[in-house]
Amino acid sequence: MSQPDGYSPSFKRPAEIMRMRRKRTRSDASVFSSPSGRGSTAGQSDSSPAGVRPFSPGPLFNTQSRPGGGIKRRNPFANIENTYSPSKKCLIYNEDGHAEAVDRCKRKKLTEKEGEEEMSTKTDCNAALPLSARLTEAEKHEHQDVNSKKCLSFSEDDSLFEEEEEDVVSPLIKSPQAIAPASIAPPVCTVFPTDWSLKTRLLFTSPLTLSWAENPKAQEEATGLSQHLRAHFITLPHSLQDPRSCSELRCAFQQSLVYWQHPSLPWLSLFPRINAERSFTGKCTPWAQDRALQQSLMSEWSVSLSSLYSLLKTKLCPYFYLCSYQFSVLFRAAGVGGSGSSITALISPTTRGLRESMKAEGIECSELKEEIGVQDKIKKPDSNTIQLKKEGQTVSLDHKPESVVCVEGTHTFTLINFLINCKSLVAAAGPQAGLPPTLLAPNAFRGATMHTLKARSVNVKSQIGGSYQDISSLEITGPILPSSLHTITNLLRPAQKGNFSSALYTHTPTAVMNTHTTEQQSSAGSSDLSACGLHPASIQQLMQPSTLGKTALSHISMINYSYTWRS
Repeated sequence: MSQPDGYSPSFKRPAEIMRMRRKRTRSDASVFSSPSGRGSTAGQSDSSPAGVRPFSPGPLFNTQSRPGGGIKRRNPFANIENTYSPSKKCLIYNEDGHAEAVDRCKRKKLTEKEGEEEMSTKTDCNAALPLSARLTEAEKHEHQDVNSKKCLSFSEDDSLFEEEEEDVVSPLIKSPQAIAPASIAPPVCTVFPTDWSLKTRLLFTSPLTLSWAENPKAQEEATGLSQHLRAHFITLPHSLQDPRSCSELRCAFQQSLVYWQHPSLPWLSLFPRINAERSFTGKCTPWAQDRALQQSLMSEWSVSLSSLYSLLKTKLCPYFYLCSYQFSVLFRAAGVGGSGSSITALISPTTRGLRESMKAEGIECSELKEEIGVQDKIKKPDSNTIQLKKEGQTVSLDHKPESVVCVEGTHTFTLINFLINCKSLVAAAGPQAGLPPTLLAPNAFRGATMHTLKARSVNVKSQIGGSYQDISSLEITGPILPSSLHTITNLLRPAQKGNFSSALYTHTPTAVMNTHTTEQQSSAGSSDLSACGLHPASIQQLMQPSTLGKTALSHISMINYSYTWRS
C-alpha cells in the first residue's frame, strides 16, 4: 500500500518535527494574508493528494479557508511518556508570520541555527530586524496576546505542543504509613530503678572480654583508693576501644569497689548476719565468754553509730545500714529515696516484741502496706518467708516482709539511742554472742575500716542456639551497696560498648527496703547532697523514689546502651 508523499510512519521527536515543519513552511510560496495570520494559505505540495494534509503534529491554522478542507493527520506513535517535557514551551514567530511552540531549553540552539540561515538568505539588512530584536518582539507579542486572550487557539488534538507550566519543586511529605518501622528509633532507657536491697553477689556477662576488671596494677589500685577518699570522679568516653589499656577505667573500677564497715575482724565475715551461724562455726570468738571485751566492742560500736548519724544529719553521708543477727535497718538522709525533708529509717523484719519495745520508748513507727500490731493475723507465707525458714531453722511468722516499719523525723534520733541501749540487739548465746551489729556505709566514719569488694573474671562457653560461644564473665562478691551497683554498671557501659547483662543476688531480709514510705514527696530534688562523696549520677538516682515495691532487682541487661530489668 502506497503512502502519501510527505508522510512517514516512523515517529519523530518534537525537536526534529519542528525543524522539518520550519523548513517546509519556508519553502511554501504562500503566506498569511494578514499580520494576524488569518489569511488563506497555499494548497498542498504537488505530491500531496487533494484533501490530505502531510503529517504534521503542529496546529492547523485557518482550516476553514484551506482549499479542499485539509485534514490534520494525528501521530499514531505519540503517547504521554514520549510527549512529556518538563521544560516550558514558548511561541516563536518565523519570518513569514508562523507561530511555533518551542522548548525554552532549546531556544538557544534554534536561535543560533536561525541566525546562520538568516545570514545566508538575507539580501537587505534594513528590511529585517536583527535576530535578538525579533525574539524580543515575539516575546512581547506573546505576552500581549495572553493578556488580551487573543492567543492562537489549538485544537484538542494539538495537545502535544500545548504550553506547559514550569515545574514547582515542593517538599515531599511522607505519610505515617510511608515511614518504615526501622527508621523509628526505639526508646532508650539509660537508668534502672533504684534498688535499696543489699546484694551479696553480682555476675556480669558480656560478649566482650571483662578481664580488664581484675589484677589491677599497684599504681592503679592506689589511684582508685585516693580518688575515693577525695571524691574525685573522671569522665569516660561513650565507648572504649581497648578497656585493658585504659588506666582511667581501671582506676575508676577500683574506686567503685570501696565500702566502709565496722566492726572489722579479718578472720570473720560479718555480712550477712541473719542466719549466718554456719559461717561462725569453728571460728575463734574470744569475746563470747569475756564480758569486758564485749563491753569494749559495744562502746566502740556506739561511737561509730553516733558518728554515722551525725554525717547523715548533715547530708555528708546519704545512707547506711545496720545489720544485726535478727533484723536490718536502713537509715536514709533527708531527700534520699523521695523521703522529703526528714531522715527516715526502715526496719525489717520485726517482731511484736521489738515493735512494743520501740513504742514504749516513745518511738512512733508507721507500718507500711499491712495491718500489724498486737492482733496480727497469720497469712500464707510468701517466697521470702519460705527462704528465711530454709536458711534459719526457727523463724517465727513475725519475721515476714510485711513486718517492715518506718521511723521518720526526730524519732530516728530516739531510735539511735534505743539501739545503743537495747539488750536484745546483741545475741546472748550462740556463735554470734556478744558481737555488735555490722555497720555498712559508702563513706568513711569514725571507727570504720575500708574494705573492697572482690572481683574475679572468668571466660566460659555458653550454648546459644545450636552452638557454643565464648562469653566473658565478671563475678563481684561482698556487701554490695546501692551506690556501688550504680557506679559499677556505669563503668561497664563504655567498657562493654553498651552490651552486657548481670544476675543480682539479694540479701532476702532487705528486699522489702524498696517499699514506699508514708511521706514521699516529689520535691525531694531540692535537697543538696553534693557533698556526700558519691558520683553525681548516683546521687541523682538515689534521690528518686523506688518503684520496685516489696521486690528487688534480680536481673539487669543492657542492649545497645538501653536498660531492661527483672525483679
